[in-house]
Amino acid sequence: MKPLLADMLFRLCRDERGVTLVEYGIAITLAVTVGAAGFVALGGEIGVATVAAGAEMPN
Repeated sequence: MKPLLADMLFRLCRDERGVTLVEYGIAITLAVTVGAAGFVALGGEIGVATVAAGAEMPN
């Protein structure tokens, strides 16, 4: 039983098919995090600019 388990673990370590899926997951997580941080950082400035633009428009 032990050689079978060792063989399975060895094959699992050599298998690189799932690596790209993990890399895509990390890239998507990073992009979402950076995008959310950008929206939070610029949210106040965008609100101020929108209010200022609205105040300049004629009624």
